[in-house]
Amino acid sequence: MEQDNSPGAPRGVPLCHKSWTAYLGCLALAVIAVFVLRLAFNYSDLAAAAVLAVSTLAIGYRVLLIRSVQLYHDDVGVWLYSGVLPWSRGVRGVKWRDMDEATYTQSFRSWLLRSWTIRIGHRFTKDAEILLSNMARGRDAVALINQRHQQLIRDNRLG
Repeated sequence: MEQDNSPGAPRGVPLCHKSWTAYLGCLALAVIAVFVLRLAFNYSDLAAAAVLAVSTLAIGYRVLLIRSVQLYHDDVGVWLYSGVLPWSRGVRGVKWRDMDEATYTQSFRSWLLRSWTIRIGHRFTKDAEILLSNMARGRDAVALINQRHQQLIRDNRLG
């Protein structure tokens, strides 16, 4: 994977990203947009052009937003990078010393679609935890996070 050198871009070890199931909402929005576009053509060409422009921008933004989500870890903690627009782009996370545990939700749907809901808990507050749905390789990411966390605890490197 090529590393992004823009300010705030992930610099650690990538763990997982959004699964194909995250794009199902975009697909549903596109299907609805086609029907609305058909109705708009019955009204006027200008209305159809407006519907096409707005739906293209909305769907394009949602796809870019989904693609921007990346979970990674470094020596300091586990981090979530996301955002498309400069004022919404950023990183948030949980430091290793403050981490409680990483878990994933096991269900028939997640097993069948290989799309996991994961939670990286914070020991002191629920406000700082990371909760992500529709994550590809989420189960593997949780195992890696917990393994690294336990290794840091054993080596007494959390301080």
